Amino acid sequence: MTDEPTSHVPPPSREEPRVLGGRYEVGPLVGRGGMADVHQGHDLRLGRTVAIKILRTDLARDSSFLSRFRREAQSAAGLSHPSIVGVFDSGEQTVHEAGGAPVQVPYIVMEFLQGKTLRELLNESTTKTLEPDEAARVTAAVLSALEYAHDRGLVHRDIKPANVMVTESGAVKVMDFGIARALADTAATMTQTSAVMGTARYLSPEQAQGMDVDGRSDLYSVGCLLYELLTGRTPFQGDPVSLVYQHLGEVPKLPSTHARHLPEALDAITLHALEKQPEDRYQSAAEFRADLNAARADEPISDRAGRSLAMVTSSAAAGMGTGAGAGATAAARAVSERGDQPRPYADSADDSGLVPGLGSGRGGDRSSREDDRWERTDEMPVRERRHPGAALLLGVLALLAVAGVGWVLWQVLGPDAQEEVPLVPVTSTISMTEAAARTTLMADGFVVPEASSRNSSAEIGTVIEQDPNGGTAREGSTVRLVVSAGPEAQEIPLLVGMEEQAARDELARRGFTNVRAEAEESDNTAVEKGHVIGTDPAAGEEIKPDDEIILEVSSGKVEVPDLIGKDRDEAITLLSDARLRWRPETRVTTEEEADTVLEQSVDAGDRVDVGTRITIVIAEAPPETVWMPPETITIEPAPPPTTAPPEQPTDDPTEPTDEPTTDPPTTDPADPTDTPAPTDDPPTDTPSPTDPGTDPPADD
Repeated sequence: MTDEPTSHVPPPSREEPRVLGGRYEVGPLVGRGGMADVHQGHDLRLGRTVAIKILRTDLARDSSFLSRFRREAQSAAGLSHPSIVGVFDSGEQTVHEAGGAPVQVPYIVMEFLQGKTLRELLNESTTKTLEPDEAARVTAAVLSALEYAHDRGLVHRDIKPANVMVTESGAVKVMDFGIARALADTAATMTQTSAVMGTARYLSPEQAQGMDVDGRSDLYSVGCLLYELLTGRTPFQGDPVSLVYQHLGEVPKLPSTHARHLPEALDAITLHALEKQPEDRYQSAAEFRADLNAARADEPISDRAGRSLAMVTSSAAAGMGTGAGAGATAAARAVSERGDQPRPYADSADDSGLVPGLGSGRGGDRSSREDDRWERTDEMPVRERRHPGAALLLGVLALLAVAGVGWVLWQVLGPDAQEEVPLVPVTSTISMTEAAARTTLMADGFVVPEASSRNSSAEIGTVIEQDPNGGTAREGSTVRLVVSAGPEAQEIPLLVGMEEQAARDELARRGFTNVRAEAEESDNTAVEKGHVIGTDPAAGEEIKPDDEIILEVSSGKVEVPDLIGKDRDEAITLLSDARLRWRPETRVTTEEEADTVLEQSVDAGDRVDVGTRITIVIAEAPPETVWMPPETITIEPAPPPTTAPPEQPTDDPTEPTDEPTTDPPTTDPADPTDTPAPTDDPPTDTPSPTDPGTDPPADD
């Protein structure tokens, strides 16, 4: 720079837009959650607005958050339902931190929705509630989405108002499958991690206990959601730890105690969904949704829901109260249905039915009133819970650990200690065939049991997991392998009307890898040229992602119909149906009836482009001929001459005279030579028309 005051300082350059994966342009921030930010984006390839969910950079190095984020992309990408937010794509982008270190940040590309979450709608409402019918409608839509996910073996595990969006048109969308699990691996994950996943206010009892979960756990969370939509508060209030105990040991109050004028059917449906034991509540989302629709239509609901309401109301009528009689209600149900077998959650309550230290749940003190505050929309999942016997359990575990260490020392340092087993490097066999991996590991001195299999996009029979995978292990120890069983069958989407390249991109996004390079062309006037008519196999069929798919696209051509001999209107209709234009010409003829097509400019059966102009020659009748009889002409005889003698001609024939002449008119006034000379003889009779010497008088 110079010191001159007039030196020009160039304006700062405009920052280039951030593009992910070379395709998605990141726009303004539209939302922020506990672990990710959501931006409005633009798909540069398809030209559409999308929502891009990007994991926060400060969490990108945390393996647990990475796993949850990737799981959300994998889980939601396989779901296609009107009430589930659609996922278009996912990937990872290299981002440099402030110190310059690169980090891989994952992102998810979803459909962009104009609307608000249920949490935002409740916070903006003056009553913090929805109308009962609207609450039932929204809940039924959520259940429809969960029914679809459960049928495909997926449990959401985190249903709450912040994860349900209502669009401007009223459509309901369930989102955030970040902690969703397949039914096949849910139990293993819960027992291995010993962590409770979900949000405390909407946590099912079996999730709180770390037990196996299935779709009925989602239905309990939906019951909590419905309770809040009707009353403006969740069934239980408190900090996360106390909420867990309440979910285990307390029975919620009737929703109508917090919001009057609620239909009794909604009380029964809500309480039945909040039953502590999974087998006591709704067994499927379809059953839950059927009761909601029946309540909206003022029709009878299921008997089981009515019994749940009767159980709570009878306890209240006996003077126990909904909060104080929770333990008694649970005990009564246990005795009536399972004899003397206690409930798993009954041990956490004292004789009054309340969890020790939690109070009556009636909101009598200030702390309980403070607990009625709303959960935050970015509330993180609960990952820890405590049990009353935690100290005793820790003590037992410590004793076992000491005993284990002592046993190891005895084995190593005792008098009969064997020689130390050497450590051997473990070779990674990922992507090898099972036979090659087994040979490699056994050559290193490891024991390789029979491999298990799992669906994967990798080639069938190749190793996709190994435990341990790398590092060192004792010689003779076991190395377990998991091989690919091939991809799972997927449903072919409906692609009719899409451009060929867009259809190929959609199939690739859904994981289909074997789309024939050349599409088959067919004549179809209803679809624009180059757009998809159908697929082989057809849309809706389930195939493996590596099975071949053939796209059928419109050729933009059409076969010219046969028009000769057809009526004019019929010919024009045929051309219009074939999306062809026409130009009529006429030809006078008596060989064909009028308005019959005589010729066409393009032969029938020829294939031409849609919109081609076809000239048709149409027969036209000749003009009508009118017969008229011949006209008869009558010649009148000439009048006789006067008796006066004719005047003698003068010597000069050109001299004028004042006397009229009596000469008869000539037949041709233009020829003066034809005038006969005067004579003294009287005129003869009427001259004959055939006489060459005389002409009849001209018809003036």
